[in-house]
Amino acid sequence: MTPARMLRLHPDDDVGIALTDIARGEQGAIEQIPRGHKIALHDIPSGAFVRKYGQIIGSATSDISAGAHVHVQNLGMAHEHGGNADTKKMPVIEQSPVQDTFLGYPRADGRAGTRNFIGILTTVNCSGSVAHFIAEDAEKRGLLDGLPNVDGIVPIAHGTGCGMAARGEGFEILMRTLAGYAQHPNFGAILLVGLGCEVMQLPMLQASPQLRDPRRFRFLTIQNLGGARATVDAARSILVEFAEHANAVSRQPVPASKLVIGLQCGGSDGLSGITANPALGVASDLIVAQGGTSILSETSEIYGAEHLLTCRSEPRVASALMERIRWWEDYTARNGGEMDNNPSPGNKRGGLTTILEKSLGAVAKGGSAPLSGVYRYAEPIRQPGFVFMDSPGYDPCSVTGQVASGANLIVFTTGRGSVSGYRPVPCIKVSTNNDLWSRMSEDMDINCGDIVDGVPVIDKGNEIYRMMLDVASGHLTKSEAQGFGRVEFVPWQIGATM
Repeated sequence: MTPARMLRLHPDDDVGIALTDIARGEQGAIEQIPRGHKIALHDIPSGAFVRKYGQIIGSATSDISAGAHVHVQNLGMAHEHGGNADTKKMPVIEQSPVQDTFLGYPRADGRAGTRNFIGILTTVNCSGSVAHFIAEDAEKRGLLDGLPNVDGIVPIAHGTGCGMAARGEGFEILMRTLAGYAQHPNFGAILLVGLGCEVMQLPMLQASPQLRDPRRFRFLTIQNLGGARATVDAARSILVEFAEHANAVSRQPVPASKLVIGLQCGGSDGLSGITANPALGVASDLIVAQGGTSILSETSEIYGAEHLLTCRSEPRVASALMERIRWWEDYTARNGGEMDNNPSPGNKRGGLTTILEKSLGAVAKGGSAPLSGVYRYAEPIRQPGFVFMDSPGYDPCSVTGQVASGANLIVFTTGRGSVSGYRPVPCIKVSTNNDLWSRMSEDMDINCGDIVDGVPVIDKGNEIYRMMLDVASGHLTKSEAQGFGRVEFVPWQIGATM
């Protein structure tokens, strides 16, 4: 059977999707249509709405002939967006009768780690180098030799913490982010290092009741200790104690309900919403059926598709999501931007034209479960199920917030390619197309491009789910094996730099 070369996703659609490169004269095309790009299924007059997924993705900026390439040259943002969404009945995800498990690290607060690291967390960019010096000193001295249950030492540096307002939205976000990492279940113990004169003062974190166990939390201030060398010396004995404490915990079977999955997509293409994202949606539903949690984020990249989430949530949850959408509209406007600053150049080369189109494909990562909660950036997730955490679309920043909120595993779909990692949390990379898989297989963990060749989406969703359990149990992802995750801690910075 010859594989299909073009796909119409919904009976109401005005465009089809090229599953392979289509030459002029093939499949009714009047010009070349690259793989993942759109072809007009009929004549579309200028100003008319254009639909894909049965939803509005924009309006024609000029007359479009049947068989033409539909993209940035003839498709723009529509003043209206949205489409049909079933609001008659809330979806239900039945709890699985079989409780799956993974080999994780149980923590005293009831959560479970998928890794067991020792962390060195900085309050300010000024202490970032010293955090790395501490980690390098420990590695040089073989501090973790003979300790099989400790996965490594992770220094976490960032570019803020000073030159910022001492109160307000930006300060609160950084405080939540640092507190979330300090308490993350993938850390067996954590050393917090400050300079001493910064806005984000170490005693503010030290005052938290959750950070008072000296077996897991210690605090060092560089200026008080007498400089960098003295701080490295002081940290050495602390890390020895931490390593012994962390190594006392070993992997054991814990229920899959302890998984908290951060759903991400980056470097998307025209196949993202057809292959990898729907497959990840299946896996997300399987996690929810186990009593676990999946987190959708990137608020600026659900814009135009929010109705597909509000229709599957209770009124209070829908209102909370729309409040975040309105905040973003105001945020971009007052900073001289607009919500349609996406897709990126790479997204457009992959076939995506407007943020509406990109968002409709991105929302597919969330599967079909009811939306049970909406959280602010880095806010602790308080209940299981499918939830939303507000964040920018910038992937490292968004993932940083998800990890701070409690995600212990990240799944990242990509159509253009991605080379990043998010220590202390493992990241599974999922390719949307066969070409990417063949070019960057050393960086990709799963290929969903074969969905175009006939592999059922549900089968791929199950494959992703099974890999989630394997990775949560200790199997290294491609990004982990290559050592990624050193520079991807990027807290969301809001407000003036002073």
